[in-house]
Amino acid sequence: MNRIAIQTKDLTRRFGKLVAVDHINITIHYGEIFGYLGANGAGKSTTIRMLCGILTPTSGTATVGGFDVNTDPEKIKTSIGYVSQKFSLYQDLTVRENLEFFGRIYQLESERLQKRIEDVMQLTGLKEYERFEARVLSGGWKQRLAVANGLLHEPKILFLDEPTAGVDPMSRRSIWELLYQLADQGVALFVTTHYMEEAERCNQVAIISRGKLLRGGTPRELRESVSGQLLEVECSPLMKASQAFSRLPGVVGLTAYGTTLHLNVANAKSVETALRDTARSQSIAVASVKPIAASLEDVFASLEKEMGTGD
Repeated sequence: MNRIAIQTKDLTRRFGKLVAVDHINITIHYGEIFGYLGANGAGKSTTIRMLCGILTPTSGTATVGGFDVNTDPEKIKTSIGYVSQKFSLYQDLTVRENLEFFGRIYQLESERLQKRIEDVMQLTGLKEYERFEARVLSGGWKQRLAVANGLLHEPKILFLDEPTAGVDPMSRRSIWELLYQLADQGVALFVTTHYMEEAERCNQVAIISRGKLLRGGTPRELRESVSGQLLEVECSPLMKASQAFSRLPGVVGLTAYGTTLHLNVANAKSVETALRDTARSQSIAVASVKPIAASLEDVFASLEKEMGTGD
């Protein structure tokens, strides 16, 4: 059996002069959670629309479940599941009514439809809410309903576009536990996100910025790809320190984390000396300076710096 669920070859989409997705090459296997990481406007949703057969590529191609996005878009639409960023089911229908309605759109026969509804409610924990109207559900439970709806026809590929946007931390964790269950069952999951901690949960991650694929690999491979050394500096006032330390010779990148700064540096010893001298001269309190391992946010900041696409 071909274990490749999704594969793209120089997938590109232009809107006039704007290149929204620029020659993207990715491979995703069944049973894998693939994280597509990027800021808003990076090209994540445009990529999904092409892979779902909704938007025709300007050039390049892709196969999804063995079907070509250019020649078989309708076959793709019937073989995948999709969960949008914004809840798009019917607010005035109950959980069960929503599932029954969309099950009929999927052309599921009555007996199979009722079994699938029971199966997906059991999987997502929705059984006790089946008679609740969708409008009274919390954001987390609405997303579970959206996932349940996307799974009704038993797709082996599921697209989730920012599935936890606006969801509280506990609901977010529950949704990810559900995604792990689906991956264990062999479903390929394509998840777009701009949350770095969510990307850490994925088997593979691709980082996209302004339509370009900057780097891909496992979270560990991406963290280890950061050149130079990382220093964590606990200091205050933070923004004053950020502006001062970013100008130091040897500082390649800088990211703020709560009450600390992460500095990507060429030589930790020389930068620390210059940093403490600058702190004293500008009345910046430095509580600690210590070397740390890179996070995915450090990777993202480093790549943005290399590409010259930072703010």
